Amino acid sequence: MFVKFWGVRGSLPMPLSADQVRGKIAAVVQRMRPRDLESAESRERFLAGLPPYLFGTIGGNTACLEIRTTRGIIIIDGGTGLRDLGLSLERRRDPTRNFPIFFTHFHWDHVQGIPFFGPAFVKGNRLTFASPFPSIERTIREQMRPPYFPVTMDIMPASLKFVYLQGDRVRVAGAEVQWKRMNHPGGAFAYRVTEKGKSVVFATDAEITDREFQQRAENRSFFEGADVLILDAQYTLEESFSKFDFGHTSYTMAVNLATEWKVKKLVLYHFDPRYDDRKIWSIRRAAQWHGEQLGPGGPQILAAQEGLELSL
Repeated sequence: MFVKFWGVRGSLPMPLSADQVRGKIAAVVQRMRPRDLESAESRERFLAGLPPYLFGTIGGNTACLEIRTTRGIIIIDGGTGLRDLGLSLERRRDPTRNFPIFFTHFHWDHVQGIPFFGPAFVKGNRLTFASPFPSIERTIREQMRPPYFPVTMDIMPASLKFVYLQGDRVRVAGAEVQWKRMNHPGGAFAYRVTEKGKSVVFATDAEITDREFQQRAENRSFFEGADVLILDAQYTLEESFSKFDFGHTSYTMAVNLATEWKVKKLVLYHFDPRYDDRKIWSIRRAAQWHGEQLGPGGPQILAAQEGLELSL
């Protein structure tokens, strides 16, 4: 399996402001020395040595994840990152024609990209919108109609199918997809995608509580031994104390859960819109330190960013 992140922000899109761009440039210029500019090689070394919050960005798009299996594509959530995924498919002249899109829930930051997903406007393509919420067709169609949007989904030439997921798993693109209800206002679902013994868990918009740590068969089959756990880490520990029952998780609790269930790689996700790149990278460092305090053998900890690619 191959995983790529197209949107990692929570709540609403957060493009870099002009002041933030100027701040990055000024900070880079301050670090330069004459010898860093002597040759192409010295310039490359200088750039490679910059901290990640200066040389790059977390990105401003909202939730969208691409999973490639040996037999196709699986998309989770349709935030603004979905538009960039569609543009990438077009640029690469990707031959994919079948696009299953699973939704964790239908808050704005998870559906904003649907009207701008290029493959929906190609005749012969097939889009399948899937969710454990029985209202999926009504909900998806109503977010794209006047007065919220100037046209309806009827203008999309692609074949549209709406699937209410029942039970606890289904096979798609040669992979098994499981789902699990999580604690979030209005409800939300996490997904586990497994193919050839490799598994990815996507659990954004989830407030992790003691319930997820309980040694129950449901938790064990969903979290245990996942190769990659992409988990809501919107808050610091201090913030989480004052935002109980807001439906999001602190990075501390995310590390605890990944360690408890022997996850191999934890990717912190769904970052607070107030956080700039420097803050997010400091959260990653703090999460790594917390993991080290829990003992050896814990998960590798990453911060999600647009364009991040993982191969399993």
